[in-house]
Amino acid sequence: MNTVAGPRNSITDVTGVLVGHHHELDENATLGTGAATGCTVVRVPGGATASVDVRGGGPGTRETDLLDPRNTVRQVNAVLLTGGSAYGLAAADGVMRWLEEHREGIPMDPADPSRVVPIVPGAVIFDLPVGAWDIRPGADAGFLAADSAGEDFARGTAGAGTGARAGSIKGGIGSASVRFTDGPAAGVTVGALIVANPVGSVFDPRTGLPWGAGTDGPEHFGLRPPSADQLAAANALPVKGTVLNTTIGVVATDAALDPSACRRLATTAHDGLARAIRPAHSPLDGDTLFALATGAVTRTPDFPLPPAFPADLLMLDELCTAAAVCVERAIVDAILSATAVAGIPSYGDLFGV
Repeated sequence: MNTVAGPRNSITDVTGVLVGHHHELDENATLGTGAATGCTVVRVPGGATASVDVRGGGPGTRETDLLDPRNTVRQVNAVLLTGGSAYGLAAADGVMRWLEEHREGIPMDPADPSRVVPIVPGAVIFDLPVGAWDIRPGADAGFLAADSAGEDFARGTAGAGTGARAGSIKGGIGSASVRFTDGPAAGVTVGALIVANPVGSVFDPRTGLPWGAGTDGPEHFGLRPPSADQLAAANALPVKGTVLNTTIGVVATDAALDPSACRRLATTAHDGLARAIRPAHSPLDGDTLFALATGAVTRTPDFPLPPAFPADLLMLDELCTAAAVCVERAIVDAILSATAVAGIPSYGDLFGV
C-alpha cells in the first residue's frame, strides 16, 4: 500500500471532522499557581459511528459504556478531550448545549426538530498540579470549544494539552493523518488527535530522540541527535511529580465502518501509543482512545473473501495499521509543538528544535 500525509497532516483531513479548543493559560503560571488547563472538542456534524478502547488503569471517562458495539446507540455527535481530571467532564454539558442549540443529536420528536439528545463521550487528563487546582474546564469552556471547531486548530500547548506534562517535559496536543493512494483503502483517510500527558517517557534517554520517531525515523520530523550536553541536561530533569496521568485521543476515518470495526480501529490505535510512550497503559494512567467513522468515502471491495469474513476486512486491516502510525506521529507532534508552562521545559527548549 502507498500512503501520503493529508494536506494538513491533521485529523481534520478526515472528511466530516472538525476540532475546536478553549483554554485558560496564565503566562506567569508556576506549578500549582495560575491557570493552565483547557478542553478540546472533536465535532462531527451529522454524526459518526464510534467506539472506544480504554487501556489505562485509572480512566476518567463519560459515555464509554454507550460505545460498546453490543449497545443500541450507534453514532456520536462530538467527543470531548479535557483537562481538569473528573471535574473537567462538566465541559461536556456545554458541548451538549451547543449541539442542542444547533439541533445536532438523536431526534426524539418528529413534530419538533429542536428536541434532540446529543451524544458526547469524553475523557480527561489529570493536569490539576500544573496550574491552579481550582481552575478547570466547565460547561462554558465546552460550549466555546464546540463553537470554535473548524478544520484548522492549534497544536502543542493548547486546548486539552495546555496543562499536559509528558514525563519530565511539557506535553501537549498533536495530530497526524494518512491518506491511501492505492490498495483496498484507496481514497480513504485516517487521522489522529492525541493529548500526551503520560507518566512515561516520550524520548529515548540514550539518544534524546522521541520514541515515536522510531517507525518513520527522526528525519521524517526534521530531527537530529542532540549534543552530549543537551542529552545530559534532559536526563537530569526530575521525573513527573504525580502518578496520576493519562494519554487520550481520537482516531477517525472517512470510511464507512460499523461499531465493531470502529472498536478494532481504536484497539490497534493503542499500538501507536505504546510505541511512542514508555511505559504506557500503566495502572494509574487512564489511556483512552475513541474511534470515529464518518462514512463520507465509500469503497467497494474488489477482492473476494470467504463468506465468513466481512467484505471490508482488507480495508479495515490497512486502516488499523494507519491508525497506529497516526497516533505515534501525533504524539511526536504534540511534544515537538509544545511550549514551556509553569517551569516545565519543552522538548524544543532542551534539544533546540
